[in-house]
Amino acid sequence: MRVLLSDGSGLTARQAAAQLADGGHAVDALSADPLSLVRFTRRVHRIHRVPRYGPDPLRWLDAALDVYRAGAMDVLLPTQEQVAVLSAGHDLVHAAGVRTIVPPFAALAQVQDKVSAFSTLTAAGLPQPEGAVLATPGQVAAWDRFPVFLKLPIGTAASGVRRVTGPGQLPEVIAGAHAAGAFQAGGVLAQLPAAGPLMMTQSVFDHGELAAWHANLRVREGVGGGACHKRSLALGEAREQVAALGRRLGWHGALSADAILTSTGPRYIDLNPRLVEPANARRSGVDLVTPLLELACGATPRPQPSGQAGVRTHQLLLAVLGAAQHTRRRRAVLAEVLAAARHTGDYRGSAEELTPLRGDLRSATPLALALTALMIQPSAWRRFVGGSVRHYSLTPEGWRALLDRQPPP
Repeated sequence: MRVLLSDGSGLTARQAAAQLADGGHAVDALSADPLSLVRFTRRVHRIHRVPRYGPDPLRWLDAALDVYRAGAMDVLLPTQEQVAVLSAGHDLVHAAGVRTIVPPFAALAQVQDKVSAFSTLTAAGLPQPEGAVLATPGQVAAWDRFPVFLKLPIGTAASGVRRVTGPGQLPEVIAGAHAAGAFQAGGVLAQLPAAGPLMMTQSVFDHGELAAWHANLRVREGVGGGACHKRSLALGEAREQVAALGRRLGWHGALSADAILTSTGPRYIDLNPRLVEPANARRSGVDLVTPLLELACGATPRPQPSGQAGVRTHQLLLAVLGAAQHTRRRRAVLAEVLAAARHTGDYRGSAEELTPLRGDLRSATPLALALTALMIQPSAWRRFVGGSVRHYSLTPEGWRALLDRQPPP
């Protein structure tokens, strides 16, 4: 099949492209970023320039539909936040003859923003860290429990979440919330920290029924909080919790959840209505991408086995950028590369997710560019972080435009 990825900038797109190409599919990608990550792999045939998604998702949709029709594509596969406009504009997508896989908008709206996700998890009975929705600036100003994570309704982990350690930081948070329209969108979510490592789950649903599921642990944190090292988990409790949530929502398509794995079980902190980095799942024996293609084509997905626990994977690019961010030292960056080359430390028995070199030497380009820049100036890690996010992340204005497009209930 000819598969068009909704975004070529992110880690998920790069991993999905490799898996699709290995499965015999021809892969193209949409991107507003001329140097998107999938440009540096032979597994993507062509990258189509489209407008930035976040501020005007409906303009992005028009361009995406034009590319799909002109290229005679078979499936448009959401690999980032474009799932929101594909769901909100389902009538336009259907009229254009586009095959894709998205949840109903009524379900997506219950998880898209962090305040709604908090309410959805609460109603479903899934455990979360202690928290509250602060609906007014006065409630934020009166908060007196620190440290605390304060989350804007719409925003990525890098731009919409702030760890606040004292009341002196609250005026700045309030100003940022005002600028983002947070108080018109429900308020600011306050959550107290929970003790434990980050657990990430990825799942695929067929009209509310779980079709594939995987979980892994963030063994080490890379640049910007991303997981540079992962280890797969077999956690039946989390599987049942996510399955119940998807059933309650009538979910259709991919749904990912982050949780803190505490001594008493998972405490959920985020929901994403899309696929997130499927490579560790694939290494563990769980195919998350093929069921999405099958559902997009109207077929019943083939059953997926339970993943093998203890499978280790890594993303060296995130690790070297993280070493520069956390230490500001060239020596730490070189030590990371040396450990990967020797398969020692966290790299022992671990497979590369993002830039496997076998059969695809072009995939080494981003890593080579990053290493060169970091050796010249370790603070150059900032140039590699955030640029791709702004091309695909939905802005508060963009989300309001999608909500305004929906008919009244």
